[in-house]
Amino acid sequence: MTLRIDIQAEVLRLFHAERWKIGTIAAQLGIHHSAVRRVLARNGVKLPPPRRATKTDPYVALIRETLEKYPTLRATRLLDMLRPRGYTGKISRLREVVATLRPRGTTEAYLRLSTLPGEQAQVDWADFGELEVGKARRKLMAFVMVLSWSRAVFVGFFYGARMPAFLAGHAAAFDYFGGVARVVLYDNLKSAVLERVDRAIRFHPTLLQLAAHYRFEPRPVAPARGNQKGRVERVIRYLRERFFAGRSFTSLDDLNAQAREFCQGTAMLREWPEDRRRTVGAAWQEERPLLLPLPHAPFPCVEQVPARVGKTPYVRFDRNDYSVPHTYVGKELVVVAGMHTVRVVAGTEVIAEHVRCHSAGEVLEDARHIEALVGEKAAARTHLGLGRLQRAIPCSQGFLRALAERGEPLGRAVRQLGELLDDYGQAPLQHALEDATRRGVFHVPALRHALERQGTIASAGKTELPARLREVVVRPHDLGTYDALHTTEDTDVENA
Repeated sequence: MTLRIDIQAEVLRLFHAERWKIGTIAAQLGIHHSAVRRVLARNGVKLPPPRRATKTDPYVALIRETLEKYPTLRATRLLDMLRPRGYTGKISRLREVVATLRPRGTTEAYLRLSTLPGEQAQVDWADFGELEVGKARRKLMAFVMVLSWSRAVFVGFFYGARMPAFLAGHAAAFDYFGGVARVVLYDNLKSAVLERVDRAIRFHPTLLQLAAHYRFEPRPVAPARGNQKGRVERVIRYLRERFFAGRSFTSLDDLNAQAREFCQGTAMLREWPEDRRRTVGAAWQEERPLLLPLPHAPFPCVEQVPARVGKTPYVRFDRNDYSVPHTYVGKELVVVAGMHTVRVVAGTEVIAEHVRCHSAGEVLEDARHIEALVGEKAAARTHLGLGRLQRAIPCSQGFLRALAERGEPLGRAVRQLGELLDDYGQAPLQHALEDATRRGVFHVPALRHALERQGTIASAGKTELPARLREVVVRPHDLGTYDALHTTEDTDVENA
């Protein structure tokens, strides 16, 4: 069959001028590809030979039909289907065919969302690596909030993304903007959304308390919706490139001060996307009066964690130990931690308060807690010594009472009397105490001197020396030095 002259002319035009392939020309003109080849060959076009038949050709129809029903089916599974049907080729060739025949999904188009001034803000966390804080390595996280209409931005850096930082970020952002947006969008953060099944959403109860305090509506974005929270994501990329890259800082407070300066300066001077003739700062000044007013008091940005006091008077929180009064040993308490302070609560009473430490393995003590424990231990030792003296020498109580009336330290006196009891035994010490009481000499050194004058050996009533004497090391002196002195004196006399 000979093609019409106008079709032949169109074939030549499309091939030479438009650079169409043979298959494309055949498909668009509704003719067979062999007819296109004949027209081109008659007009001096040298064409490569037709593609050789491959082992997959007989199965192309089956592969296409299967992929239309199951678009994500893997080539290995198709190979299992083709082997029983006689396919003897390699999996690599089959993968090439499957790649050309697999249906392509359509790219979803998103509408460009617009909001009213003061209507919406977007929130997200951004990871900026780690920092060394004392003995610990802490994640450096940035809390970012963007007003959707004006694109004004707030960023605050924190050690980690725990709930106190999440709450403090909101409070600082609202204070920075001078008001609250009516709706705040979240990207299914654990601090915001505890559980989500389709459209059923369970918000974090602390977030709901925060929302009630500031009168805004928390709203998580729909999964896989790239247009709903793109503004905060673009701002995070902007912060990485324009603010954080190559920046040096000495502390977290220094970094936050630089970030505040950047948000108030450079970030406010960038072009406003809705009108390139205006700046973000100008748009924010227009939006600011339309935000919800701030409440009279900020929201308490704290975290409550149960803690049990062990045998030592400390509670552990965030890898550090904080002291509590020793009377709470073995009890269940609650740690109320903010960004800068750690309070320990028993019921409704705050029993300890410390400056929060972001290092690790540190022990933070209140001197009053330690002094109270040491005092009680000393009193306990004194009490034990008193009981021993009373059982061994009842008359010692009158001697001690007289010392107390004179203002002498009772604990030291009890310890010294216990040492005399160890050194000289019960009977000599009792006799010495009765004699001192009869004479009105209430002085422990005098009591020791009397015992030494009696010539009572220190080992009386015992088979070995007391521990304090056993620890004394006595080194014998070389007597030869005395002979040398005697020789020197005789020589001097002779010379005289």
